[in-house]
Amino acid sequence: MEESKTCACCRTTDRPEEEKKKLIHRLNRIEGQIRGIRGMLERDAYCPDILTQCAAVNAAVNAFNRDLIASHIRGCVVRDMHEGREEVIDELVATLQKLMK
Repeated sequence: MEESKTCACCRTTDRPEEEKKKLIHRLNRIEGQIRGIRGMLERDAYCPDILTQCAAVNAAVNAFNRDLIASHIRGCVVRDMHEGREEVIDELVATLQKLMK
C-alpha cells in the first residue's frame, strides 16, 4: 500500500486489487440494503421492521470501517512510521475519534 501525498484533498492510497474488490463488495451489499429500506418505506412497512434493517446497515458500515482502518494501520501507518512521519499517529487518533462519535 503506497500513499501519494500532495495535499490533504488530493491524497490517495494504492490498494491491492483483492482488498479493493473486498471493500467494493461490502459497499455494494450496503447499497442494496439501503435500497431495500427505501423499498420498505415505499411499501409502508412496519416501523420496527425498518429499524431492524437500519441496524443491519449500521453493523455493515461498522464492519466496512473496521476492515478499512485495519488496512490503513497495517499499510499506511506502518509505512509512515518506518519513514519517520510520526504525525500519522495524530491523524490516526483524530480519525478514530471521528468514527467513535
